[in-house]
Amino acid sequence: MPELRLSGIVKTFGSARALNGAELSLRGGEVHALMGENGAGKSTLIRILAGLDSADAGEVALDGVALRLGSPALAKAAGFRFLHQENHVVPALSVAENMHLSRPYPQRLGLVHWAKLRDAAAAALGRLGASHIDVWSGMGSLGPGDQMLVRIAATLLDDGDAPWAYVMDEPTAALTGAEAERLFQAIAALKAAGAAVLYVSHRMDEVMHLADRITVLRDGAHVATRDRAATSRDEIIHDMTGRDMADLFPRRAATSGVLALSVQDLRSVGLGPVSFEVAQGEVLGVAGLSGSGREVLLRALIGAVPRAGELHLRGVPLAANPAGAWAQGLAYVPPERRTEGVMPRRALAETVALPHLSRLSNFGFLQRRKTDRLVRRLAQDVRLKASGPDQPIAELSGGNQQKVLFARALAGDPAVLLLDEPTRGVDVGAKFDIYALIRDLAAKGTAVIVVSSDLPELIGLSDRIAILTAGRISQILPAAGLTEAALLTACYQKES
Repeated sequence: MPELRLSGIVKTFGSARALNGAELSLRGGEVHALMGENGAGKSTLIRILAGLDSADAGEVALDGVALRLGSPALAKAAGFRFLHQENHVVPALSVAENMHLSRPYPQRLGLVHWAKLRDAAAAALGRLGASHIDVWSGMGSLGPGDQMLVRIAATLLDDGDAPWAYVMDEPTAALTGAEAERLFQAIAALKAAGAAVLYVSHRMDEVMHLADRITVLRDGAHVATRDRAATSRDEIIHDMTGRDMADLFPRRAATSGVLALSVQDLRSVGLGPVSFEVAQGEVLGVAGLSGSGREVLLRALIGAVPRAGELHLRGVPLAANPAGAWAQGLAYVPPERRTEGVMPRRALAETVALPHLSRLSNFGFLQRRKTDRLVRRLAQDVRLKASGPDQPIAELSGGNQQKVLFARALAGDPAVLLLDEPTRGVDVGAKFDIYALIRDLAAKGTAVIVVSSDLPELIGLSDRIAILTAGRISQILPAAGLTEAALLTACYQKES
């Protein structure tokens, strides 16, 4: 099996050292996870492998022979393939045509040999275990998961290429659970065929499920390479952050007991009747299996979906539409920041200002100085790393994009903050910042409702946890002393 070794890799951009003696080994027939917080050096190391940047010092060797990776063409010739979370496809063309975009179409008598093109595409998909995809389907008709499988299958076309190493950067970020499972099956097929997969992800559960070995970078340096079977989540988190798992969650503060939100007989599609109360300074977690109603609850509270019931915020009936609810002091951070939260190509100040335009505008025009002052203050509050209010959100890391949504939520000084999967797709360091922010808000009297599929997160953050089952609250448990096993068992129990 081939083996790639990177040793002593140094890369400096201006006065900033992105890599400081980084090391990595990658073997055929294994899945190797590369982990680290944002800014740890993962992206720079990948760019060196891809031939987009050159190392200032260090060695890259394949089977003991020095390897030149000075351009993308050389990286491709060396057998590397790179699959990023953004799907670069042509939606109007068929699957088979997309698979042949980077190579000549097969021809016969000067014309495209469509049957050969079809057969080659079908054979490559079959080798990956993705025969359910019709090669003549429009690429735009496929979901993100199947589009990812098509892109992987394209590297398997029998045209003289010899790919042996796949670099996958956050490949499940936009995938559903079923789509991610198909991707995992494809990764298993690649591994069984002798290929190496360098898997970059913030999702600890995926890494612990897929990886054979795990390498952690911190501040551009190699911290550890561990066999997955001989390590634990806690060890990996300590490698990444320098903190123990127990330090991730700030201490709980005492709640005031003063009612912030009262919900009686809330009903919506697939939800209800649901009744509960949240006090000022309390963090209420919400747990439940897929389809339990947890996906609908916060949308119903903010008025993003039709609802019925008696809802009172600080003793006043709550508006049934998002604009009215935001104005009253209910703020919402959605689960999908890319599609529901941010405007990637626009300045971050514009995303922060969106729900607050009425008080940040004068005669229909946004007051930029007032908005920029607000954004700069909020950036400090949420520990946002950005060059300024005008920086496009697309230039920010996932964790900092999430912090922009927190800044937007806090701009109106909310009485109640609704958080749906608040740390999805962010690294452990950004998670710590978000956890600290949530606890700081609660200590100042903000009531927080957190919906999360991350059970340790719910237990660590919450004062109480409401269990949703078949659209109703089956029980509400104190979080202190609760174990993951007990919480999961409660989620599976039928409504009492």
